[in-house]
Amino acid sequence: MKILVTGSSGFIGSHLHASHPELIKTLRFFNQSCVKDNSKFIVVPSINGNTDWGGRLQGINAVIHLSGLAHSNDFSIEDYQSVNIDGVLNLARQAAIAGVERFVFLSTVNVCGVSTTLTPFSKDSVPNPISNYAKSKYDAELGLKRIAKETGLEVVIIRSTLVYGPNAPGNFGVLTKLVKKLSFLPFGLSKNKRDFISIQNLASLLVTCANHPSAAGHTFLASDGETVSIKDFTNAIAIGLNKKLIQLPVPVSIMRFLALVVGKSAMAEQVLGNLQVDSSNAQEVLGWVPPYTMEQAMASLSEYKK
Repeated sequence: MKILVTGSSGFIGSHLHASHPELIKTLRFFNQSCVKDNSKFIVVPSINGNTDWGGRLQGINAVIHLSGLAHSNDFSIEDYQSVNIDGVLNLARQAAIAGVERFVFLSTVNVCGVSTTLTPFSKDSVPNPISNYAKSKYDAELGLKRIAKETGLEVVIIRSTLVYGPNAPGNFGVLTKLVKKLSFLPFGLSKNKRDFISIQNLASLLVTCANHPSAAGHTFLASDGETVSIKDFTNAIAIGLNKKLIQLPVPVSIMRFLALVVGKSAMAEQVLGNLQVDSSNAQEVLGWVPPYTMEQAMASLSEYKK
């Protein structure tokens, strides 16, 4: 089976390619084409609604689409439209024409909205995307479902929680740097409930969704299946780094107030708030269970170089 992976130079894509060498067709997303095509990597200057995939999709059985713009204030609505919506749907249409059977799309749990209760999001949760990033992912999901109906292309959607692992970007990268540099963190009183997924488990789920005959047409919420607090999570990071960490008993209300003062309320919510998901349908439909526990996955942080 030949699988084309977009975004193989990114955090998720590079791990996916390294851990699954059977993915013999991958694509690297560069802003400038400075690497020549070879048997494993295909280079395109950009991914948008005008990208001509040409013969790159011939003989491909499935596409795992990881490329896209992440959540950032640096991108405009137009940027998200061009890459995260137009680029996705253009690729899916050309894939269908080329005879590709399946399209696995990595979306985000943020499509479900902001969690205000301890009720986990599920595959049946009514979408309520708030940010421009989440809205672009949801619009891409809707467009892919329309293409599936029109062409017969098998679409699988994975709404992922925060992905962690060695050299992960975003909030996990920040937390890991803090644990490496400091012996104290202020989460001793934090009892929030959040779900995460390790890069190892996400890679396993992505490949399963590309291969499993029952995956077509489903939306899966991706997590380790272990709900933890930010205190538990940072303690697990410390264990993975072989670092001693003391959690100071700082009231959550004070941390939220300080975050508000410095304009970091959104970041504070991602750390201190609740976000649980019910990922049981992956086991029900695919028989898939996360192959790594959080403790096992965090052990790979010894590879952390930054």
